[in-house]
Amino acid sequence: MCRHLAYVGAPAHLGALLVEPAHSLLRQSWAPRHQRHGTVNADGFGVGWYADGDPVPARYRRAGPIWGDQSFADLARVVRSGAVLAAVRDATVAGADGEAAAAPFAADRWLFSHNGAVSGWPGSLAPLAAGLPPTDLLSLEARCDSALVWALVQARLRRGEPLSQALADTVVEVAEAAPGARLNLLLTDGTTIAATAWGDTLWYLAVPGRGTVAASEPYDDDPRWREVPDHTLLHASRTDVLLTPLKEPPA
Repeated sequence: MCRHLAYVGAPAHLGALLVEPAHSLLRQSWAPRHQRHGTVNADGFGVGWYADGDPVPARYRRAGPIWGDQSFADLARVVRSGAVLAAVRDATVAGADGEAAAAPFAADRWLFSHNGAVSGWPGSLAPLAAGLPPTDLLSLEARCDSALVWALVQARLRRGEPLSQALADTVVEVAEAAPGARLNLLLTDGTTIAATAWGDTLWYLAVPGRGTVAASEPYDDDPRWREVPDHTLLHASRTDVLLTPLKEPPA
């Protein structure tokens, strides 16, 4: 469920990343090619980006489908950034959270997205939620599994863990508490990308002199796209990509 994308590299128009490619995130909202769970991503979308000289990202999020938002089409035409994280949300049962449940989630200099689902939600994560400070729980943007997973990642980041370690440790912890959970996560600080492949597809495209994209699926047919194996952590800058196997929790 859901489709998402992160980019770091030379400044590019949002439209060049999210709208113009033949199989862009916009098209993936109704016609994904590799989505294993769900069929249409129409329950909200969002994009976050970084401006030169400002480490805190801006966000644009809506509760409706990306294809019907003319304001986003105009914004994508003119906004340029060297670091972007965007997502379209799978159609789900009705809820009260609306826009607040649409990725990317944000705090400080970080942007985060979750493609997947936590099995046994919410009971399966109750023990992990109990370990968070009450203020973190009261500050959740939405009452969904993605928001709580983000709170768990944030707690690690604020303890000083690097992006990749914070994602990897959270995925293993959540997978142990909720066997069968799908936990494809994206995280960026505007300079690097950390991502996990855990239960759904993840691909990356590294173009010398331009930058690196990590995405649920390729947005075009460039032969340089590479699929990330399941249960793998990706760490990427605009020039380098490192893949590391993730340890599976005990059965």
